[in-house]
Amino acid sequence: MAGVEFGPKDAAAIAGLLVRTGVELVEVGMVSGPGTKDADLVLAAHEAVGPERSMTLVVVRDRRQVDAALKEAERLGVRHIMCSIPTSERHAELKLGSASLKFLQVHARSAISRAKERGFHVTFSGEDGARTPPERLIPYVTTGFRAGADRFRLAETVPCLSPWQMEETIAELVAIDRSEIEIHSHNMLGMAVANSLAAVRAGARWVSATVGGIGERGGNTPLAELLTALRVLHADTRFDLTHLTELSRLALKSSGLGDAFQPGPATRHSYAYELAGQLSHPEAYETLPAELVGNTRRLRVRSRLTPALVSWALAGSGSRVDIEAFTSWLIERQERDGNPLLDRDAIRAAAAVFPPA
Repeated sequence: MAGVEFGPKDAAAIAGLLVRTGVELVEVGMVSGPGTKDADLVLAAHEAVGPERSMTLVVVRDRRQVDAALKEAERLGVRHIMCSIPTSERHAELKLGSASLKFLQVHARSAISRAKERGFHVTFSGEDGARTPPERLIPYVTTGFRAGADRFRLAETVPCLSPWQMEETIAELVAIDRSEIEIHSHNMLGMAVANSLAAVRAGARWVSATVGGIGERGGNTPLAELLTALRVLHADTRFDLTHLTELSRLALKSSGLGDAFQPGPATRHSYAYELAGQLSHPEAYETLPAELVGNTRRLRVRSRLTPALVSWALAGSGSRVDIEAFTSWLIERQERDGNPLLDRDAIRAAAAVFPPA
């Protein structure tokens, strides 16, 4: 995610510790087309734990882009993919250009069927699924499984459900024929572990968690808390908890987040892989406005610079540059200088000296 950059060596070490802990599948990297920046991370994880124990996110936006992403995933030797698809009307309109349920179903069916034809194990997601009403979510998920998907991930992109509401939502999904359900929670309200346990109670078979709870918009379900809760509350002894402290320390050190990741609405760390969308349309991503809790919304990025992100940073600055050319130049400069952390002021300062002398 933007602002946090794991190197291949750290990714391999973390993946190895996760598998030794008993985690069945390690999610690493994101692919949206050829030449993905996460190629080295994906390959490092494959070397450490094997492709069968790894999963890579594939962004799903249009047919041509999906074909290119699947081809890149094949090149990297990926076996398990997670097709990331927006389901709420708001997110579908922003990312797919249409809020139509019929369009969403056709879009998902096409992406999933093409991935299955290539031999991938396919998880498909409902981005912003927790805010997607049942009359829209159930037909979408049903379509995905009929297209051949192996698993569905309900993404609580914007935390808004209590544990008892989560249990009801998951129960409806579990009732779908041939369904296998995963829960992916965010911790903005401090209930990611509780909601994950509620999902398991309702029949979810998979839980998405992160080491140290590191994640965007208040963090994700923290692995250590989840596994210790399973041990204490459910006498679950499947996992080797002795690696948890080493895992947390390694992830925090490698990410540059210090001694601890602070979850919830007051966190300083709220990165997103679609950072431009979050900055331009915060109401689509935030449970509550940052200002309501005395926080602020800022751009902090290292290597995932895009024209959309640069456009947001330069808006209102008076800078007149060719956005495409400037973004390419800035990316090259970042790579040359070791990817220092950039904020909006740094990007504006760079625009003031572009083009280079």
